[in-house]
Amino acid sequence: MPNVERRPMKRLNGLDAMLVYSETPQIHTHTIKLGIFDVSGLRNGYSFESFRRVMAARMLGLAPMRYRLVDIPFKFHHPMWQENALTDTYDHISRVIVAPPGGRRQLDDLVGEIAAVQLPRDRPLWHLYVAEGLAGNRLAVILKMHHALADGVASANLITAALQAPEALEQVGQTLRPDVVPSRRELLRDALYDHLRQLTQTPKLAGQTALGVSRVFLRSRARRKQPVPERPLTPPPCFLNHVVTPQRRFATASLALPEVKSTCKTHGVTINDVVLAMTAGALRTLLLKYDGRADSPLIAGVPVSLDKSPGRLSGNAFGYMLPPLPVHIADPAERLALTAMASRNAKENFRLSGPTLLASWLEYLPPPLSPAMFRWQSRRLTSGTVMNLTVSNVPGPRETTSVDGAEITEIYSVGPLAAASGMNVTVWSYLDQLNISVLTDDITTDDPHEMTDAMRDSFREIRALKGMPGQTSGVPLQ
Repeated sequence: MPNVERRPMKRLNGLDAMLVYSETPQIHTHTIKLGIFDVSGLRNGYSFESFRRVMAARMLGLAPMRYRLVDIPFKFHHPMWQENALTDTYDHISRVIVAPPGGRRQLDDLVGEIAAVQLPRDRPLWHLYVAEGLAGNRLAVILKMHHALADGVASANLITAALQAPEALEQVGQTLRPDVVPSRRELLRDALYDHLRQLTQTPKLAGQTALGVSRVFLRSRARRKQPVPERPLTPPPCFLNHVVTPQRRFATASLALPEVKSTCKTHGVTINDVVLAMTAGALRTLLLKYDGRADSPLIAGVPVSLDKSPGRLSGNAFGYMLPPLPVHIADPAERLALTAMASRNAKENFRLSGPTLLASWLEYLPPPLSPAMFRWQSRRLTSGTVMNLTVSNVPGPRETTSVDGAEITEIYSVGPLAAASGMNVTVWSYLDQLNISVLTDDITTDDPHEMTDAMRDSFREIRALKGMPGQTSGVPLQ
């Protein structure tokens, strides 16, 4: 890329900026994507150098993989993206080794170690690890990507784009020229104009907020006779919530997606209802172990996408619904029914309040003050401010994909931990699998696989309610 090109840069929206500001030594705001490859079909056999060459060409062709943060002088506004930064993809791709005997537990341990290291800010915010040493002629590819680059939907679209039309991606990478970064004066001038435009929108946003709050209040009063667990005003204290450490632990499990769908159909609920009910059942098990009680609903933060466009490859466009998880209910049938009702109410509240309100108000985060505020939170908060944990459910690619003949047999994904919240549960579907990932720090549980095992047990409980046969795994957990 010998020449340079001048074109307007794109400013991070409030959600993107929040994910940059909230990163601290304890809270890492990158996401992890894990793909398991069967390399027996590689056309010319496997070598790290040849595989890295193939992956480097594809990654460079994806626009967000060339984005680099540009700070505004004096922190006068949110950062901007230099959309075509000079990028040496070979610096972003490394070889790592899975410890013997190369099973699932050893791979999960390696992912946890990778998740504990932050991405450098002086280059595009991603790194890809090629993990050798897996048993069964397999290879793992671990993509660590900053959440400011892409949310769950954009990440799924990115993966799909990376695996389609590789020749077109390679051609893009060969013809690109890096963008010119504007001068300090130009950056400040554009920031001032953006601030002025933002101020004109403030009265309208305040009115929409007041209207949304009144709608939710009135609807909540109308629901008072429903048997749904009342959502606590603040997240109840429990083993999940404490000052999060910088270390990370990771665990995976898999369910058969056709069996999940048949379970949903039998019970008349959605996949998201089952995911939340599994989570509630699993958390009840862990609460009884670690706290000795499970006597109050917990609050789940469930991201809801605001833009599901298949062509969106970057940026964050989501809000949160906050359903209570009825972990205090011992009966799995009642727990599933209450979870489904709580989820419907939370979705309705999200719609009534105004789905874009959170994203709109985050535009007003003050860049000079926000990083210090988030650093204070990450070092001091011992209880969640709005939720006990994050539970995310994202539809992933539906078709079998491959890279140069190496078939991708499984895909997992997990988002970051939040301040004072030591667990993130992320579920991605891929082919006929519903794949579960759990991220914790090193003090939340003795072993994060306790959570994935408990979720599978909870799913078996739900199936047993209607006499459906038990289920263990969508793929063999070697």
